[in-house]
Amino acid sequence: AVLGEMGVNVLPLLAGAGVVGLAVGFGAQALVKDIVSGIFFLIDDAFRKGEYVDIGSVKGTVERISIRSMQLRHHRGPLNTVPFGDIGHVTNFSRDWAIMKLPLRLTYDTDTEKVRKMIKKLGQELLLDPEVGPQFLEPLKSQGVVQMEDSAQIMSLKFMTRPGDQWMLRRVIFAKIRELFEKNGIRFANREVTVRLSDEDNARTLSDQDRQTIAGSAARIVTKPDEPAR
Repeated sequence: AVLGEMGVNVLPLLAGAGVVGLAVGFGAQALVKDIVSGIFFLIDDAFRKGEYVDIGSVKGTVERISIRSMQLRHHRGPLNTVPFGDIGHVTNFSRDWAIMKLPLRLTYDTDTEKVRKMIKKLGQELLLDPEVGPQFLEPLKSQGVVQMEDSAQIMSLKFMTRPGDQWMLRRVIFAKIRELFEKNGIRFANREVTVRLSDEDNARTLSDQDRQTIAGSAARIVTKPDEPAR
């Protein structure tokens, strides 16, 4: 009333105050949601500092837990801050045990029974290794051929270990398998792409640029996205 008597139009001020109050209300609501969600995650013991988790939108190692958010360090370096209220589910890779599966691309003339016996023997040898043996909860074993492709038959291997140790053991196993295959004359299958040219393309000599374009298209087909390195 006093401002009105002074000739000040109070309607814009009231409208502005209403907008600010509404914004504060929504902000407080989001804050409460984050805090309450965080409390439930902590009660459930869904994650701890230093554990590797996947929350759907991002994955990484938990570096910091605050009252309303968590910070995840991606394996390539970026640090992501995620409010608890935005987390729908948590997949924790750092609890109890982990199973690692390893695909082997073998040519169709490979004796898979021979490979199976080699893998079984390798699994027993790794258990007796004083450096890596204690890391295994279950030995390396073959699951047989699980998939057939145009240029390869895929044999799957697996082993069980403690979370975090699977990455080191995978490197050791791949090195051992490569050495075994070289000694026994077993070849890995290469990815192949057949490029069919039209009659018009066959009738003319392809330029270097044409060859590069075709090669690039084939490479995109056979190349898989980078796997997170641990």
